[in-house]
Amino acid sequence: MKHLSVTVFGAGGFVGRHLVRRLAAQGARITAAVRDPEAALFLKTMGNVGQIAIRPASVTRPDTVAAVTAGADVVVNLAGILTPGGKQNFQAVHVDGAANVAAAARDAGVSRLVHLSAIGAAADAPSEYLRSKAAGEEAVRAAFADATILRPSLIFGPEDRFFNLFASMARYFPVLPMPNNGATRFQPVYVGNVAEAAARAVQGKGTGRTLELGGPEIRTFRELMEIMLEVIERRRLLLPMPLGVSRLMGSLMQIMPAPLLTRDQVESLTVDNIVTGEDGLAAYGIEPTSMAVILPTYLARFRRGGHSHHPQAGMRAPG
Repeated sequence: MKHLSVTVFGAGGFVGRHLVRRLAAQGARITAAVRDPEAALFLKTMGNVGQIAIRPASVTRPDTVAAVTAGADVVVNLAGILTPGGKQNFQAVHVDGAANVAAAARDAGVSRLVHLSAIGAAADAPSEYLRSKAAGEEAVRAAFADATILRPSLIFGPEDRFFNLFASMARYFPVLPMPNNGATRFQPVYVGNVAEAAARAVQGKGTGRTLELGGPEIRTFRELMEIMLEVIERRRLLLPMPLGVSRLMGSLMQIMPAPLLTRDQVESLTVDNIVTGEDGLAAYGIEPTSMAVILPTYLARFRRGGHSHHPQAGMRAPG
């Protein structure tokens, strides 16, 4: 990895910051391609002086993509959105953006391309999110046939938007709704494991393959809520919501500026989010990390009394 030049799109995001830390520790020279360079300045502290360059780029703008890709040995595309907003919609980011990155990597003579997708991506998937992920994979393969595609399940870790969201809601609300009756199955994977898989893909392992990334446990949405409540030591009513009611609630909530639920997310919940293809963590020789090891390290703050009530819960989650 030493002296390898790696451009990472979405470097300041949830997975990106963990990947940058790993690549820097292994000696890579990193170009962090981000939409807001000032917000990503914290990345510089993860490497030596001059090792990590922060450069403005958006996957939706081919000129900026080409500028930060030139001279790279490897390109990693982690750019993605969960909810569309303005010009940042699924087509623009997941499909056109993925095509822009793949085409730029090809034209720049990059040796490897690593693309982050999602478990459940399929042309006939029930949600636009998953269909756009599938179309993005197709666009990547069309421009860069030997790209490595990683498909994680629900990713958890200190900055996640799943457990943190529901733990925060549990502090203020006596009831937690469960769309689709809480029946959807997930295989939550630790962000550190996802970042390690991406780092090994950067090194050339698994080149050209599509690998799914899942943790050691398969749990329903309801079971994940029960695990979260146990960690934060709170009791809340878990309210099952039939699919029809869930769709109505998603349709109503998605008009909010920062919706907690959208109709498209409800549609995603109609299919399980578990590994059914090639197990990527096994292929990379990565031992999946259990939720029991990680969740208390960052959810303890939602307990009454927070970290001070349980000093051992203040330990930092492994990178």
